[in-house]
Amino acid sequence: MNKSDIILMLIVITITLLLFIFLKQDKSNVANVYYENNIIKTIDLNKDEFYKVEGYNGEVLIEVKNKKIRVIKETSPYNLCSKQGFVDSVPIICLPNKIIIKIEKTDIDAVVR
Repeated sequence: MNKSDIILMLIVITITLLLFIFLKQDKSNVANVYYENNIIKTIDLNKDEFYKVEGYNGEVLIEVKNKKIRVIKETSPYNLCSKQGFVDSVPIICLPNKIIIKIEKTDIDAVVR
């Protein structure tokens, strides 16, 4: 190997690493909030914000932080929804308020025809 071969290998490795880093970035993920099986709100998990939705027993306060979502406050007998904490893949089911929060990954693995 001569000097130009080594330089060429370094350039190829650098380009490969840069492409891997840029292509590896997370696709946009959303969470759909359902009330009685109807979507009432779609939440972008890339934005850290607070959201309010109306449930069966009253207002449900939702927080998004670091691409994770949680219920902060809700009106229910045992407050089980808010005790669940932040999640990034499993749904949050708040039966007393008839609210379900499902995280939908929008990146595509494969196409089936």
